[in-house]
Amino acid sequence: MALTAVDLVQEAKKTIKEVNIDQANTMIADGSTALDIREPAEYEAGNIPNSIHIPRGVLEFQITDHPSFQDRDASIVIYCRSGGRSALAAKSLEKLGYTNTCSMAGGYTSWAE
Repeated sequence: MALTAVDLVQEAKKTIKEVNIDQANTMIADGSTALDIREPAEYEAGNIPNSIHIPRGVLEFQITDHPSFQDRDASIVIYCRSGGRSALAAKSLEKLGYTNTCSMAGGYTSWAE
């Protein structure tokens, strides 16, 4: 039986680190990089200050060349609109050798509230 997008997100969440909004804010204040993986229009409509934007569709192709992500052990807080895409992105970054990633539960929608 084929998996759905929801199934893929649930599978990813079993193995990645997920943090709540307060934890994410503390991590970012302490020097973690906030990585926004939403689409350009979503990012332009509002974002976490000082976040770096790399859309999910090109993340794996662009992150290793981005100057802010050369240290694969540095702390990265990944967020999207609601937490699904960021969970998948955290899983992908782990496969690329990033060792200190987490997905922000609730995404930008929860952060903005």
